[in-house]
Amino acid sequence: MSSPPKVALLIETSNAYARGLMRGVESYLREGREWSIFLAEHTRGDRAPSWLEGWDGQGVIARIENRDIARALGRLKIPIVDVSAAQLLPGLPWCETDDVAVAKLAAEHFIDRGFRTFAFCGDARFNWSRWREEEFTRLIRSDGHPCYTFTPPRGLAPDSDATVEMIARWLRTLPKPVAVFGCYDLRGLQVLDACRRSGIPVPDEVAVLAVDNDDLLCDLAHPPLSSIMPNTRRTGYEAAALLDRMMSGQRLGGDAHLVPPLGVATRQSSDVLAVEDRQIAQAVRYIREHACKDAGVEKAARHAGLSRRLFEMRFKKIIGRTPNEEIVRVRLQRVKELLAETDLPLSEIADRAGFRHVEYLSVVFKKKTGLQPSKYRREHQPRRA
Repeated sequence: MSSPPKVALLIETSNAYARGLMRGVESYLREGREWSIFLAEHTRGDRAPSWLEGWDGQGVIARIENRDIARALGRLKIPIVDVSAAQLLPGLPWCETDDVAVAKLAAEHFIDRGFRTFAFCGDARFNWSRWREEEFTRLIRSDGHPCYTFTPPRGLAPDSDATVEMIARWLRTLPKPVAVFGCYDLRGLQVLDACRRSGIPVPDEVAVLAVDNDDLLCDLAHPPLSSIMPNTRRTGYEAAALLDRMMSGQRLGGDAHLVPPLGVATRQSSDVLAVEDRQIAQAVRYIREHACKDAGVEKAARHAGLSRRLFEMRFKKIIGRTPNEEIVRVRLQRVKELLAETDLPLSEIADRAGFRHVEYLSVVFKKKTGLQPSKYRREHQPRRA
């Protein structure tokens, strides 16, 4: 029998996003593929490792983040799949998080909470930051709201104290309350630090959302940081599947394979409703906490201390949706999470999300998303053998 192909993973181990990619590769291998994996210690920004010069393997999955590594990989005459948005070797197929979908999720998260003023804090070094900024500002401004942007200058060390001070000065100029979208978790942490230095209450005056959902970073933040969950496991899985096809002789060009995010992990930094009507704010919080249990319009109205008719009128005027539409929206979000993250049967998912009948769940899900639940699951979970 021929020996298994040797595959190098040139992916840093220092952050949750990259480790999620490697878990996706591992998921692909667990389905019966036999690869001999080579993984060396590596961090973002490192020069090309010396072993790459004489690499005698059959394939590479790499986050190509600098030109030194791009040159080294460009000299290899073997299949390579890129899992970076930098696109330093344009001819390679690349798998990445869908940044347009990330920006859309961020905008919806803040708009659902009643914000009318928005801001984006980016990092000019990365394409994905620029793409998120472009789509987020477009969505917010097309909805008729102001969106302020700030990116620290390139010459400034991204993790320096001076960077946090610049962010703090920028935050102090913004009208409040404001919803700030940080391009990734580290930038979100800096925004929180800048708020603390400036004495700005979070989330009451500045609500903060970032991207990557690194549990350790987000939970250590003060207050804990809300973050968008990229589907890194599926991204790594898709990259491995592409490499397998290439090692089998298929020729693939430099097409993008974009994977949408899973959703938002809401923590204290954005867990606020920016509306002045306290009764409606209380009702919205009640719905979001109990929609998948026993929340109904009547119970939500009683929680707000209003008659049902007055409650529905005020809720629709302030939130832009009826109370029932909000209940269904929250339940469907839970369904999406369970479809993407578990193998639970649809009947169990319906029960956990507050739908009494699985048939009704399927009808509502198709109406709201355009997809059957089974198709949504296939598109968001790593493929099964």
